[in-house]
Amino acid sequence: MGVEIETSRLILRPWAEGDIDPLVQGLNDLALAKWLAFVPHPYRVSDAENWIKRCRNLSSASRSPTEYEFAVVHKTTHRLIGGVNLNKIDREAGAAGGGIWIAAPYQGQGCGREAFAAKIRFAFDELRLTKLINGYFDGNDRSWAMQQSLGYRRVGKVASRCLADGRQTIEHVTALLRSDWEEREA
Repeated sequence: MGVEIETSRLILRPWAEGDIDPLVQGLNDLALAKWLAFVPHPYRVSDAENWIKRCRNLSSASRSPTEYEFAVVHKTTHRLIGGVNLNKIDREAGAAGGGIWIAAPYQGQGCGREAFAAKIRFAFDELRLTKLINGYFDGNDRSWAMQQSLGYRRVGKVASRCLADGRQTIEHVTALLRSDWEEREA
């Protein structure tokens, strides 16, 4: 069994076979997928099946994982509302990356921030990492506002490509230090 994280409104848990339909529904939205680097559009059932299989293999592969993939479930409705991850974990460097998506009907309700903050706590408190590197595509002001509210700072820009619509864009690279997080939490 993989890691499960609980917040006041959400459960972050490993992906399961029963998540295929809501995963397809959530990610088959181009208005959402255009902000995600590696999500194709249209997002098909086969994409979701492959994703679930990949995530299940991750959770059983290692005692010291380099990646955690969480389904975000709303406690009250028991519905899958998105996904959040912690990836590229480098324990020697104390660093990791990751991202988040929240399905359109649940955006603007603070669920993304709540899930992202839970991921941060897990990374810093449980894994004892010292730095998180994230980012957002140029124009995704909501993602930047959420990251900024959690203490992230912009640290650079890189050219990037969105798989969903094929456009070339700029990815703003952001970072959060554990020391800054702990200061904000105190």
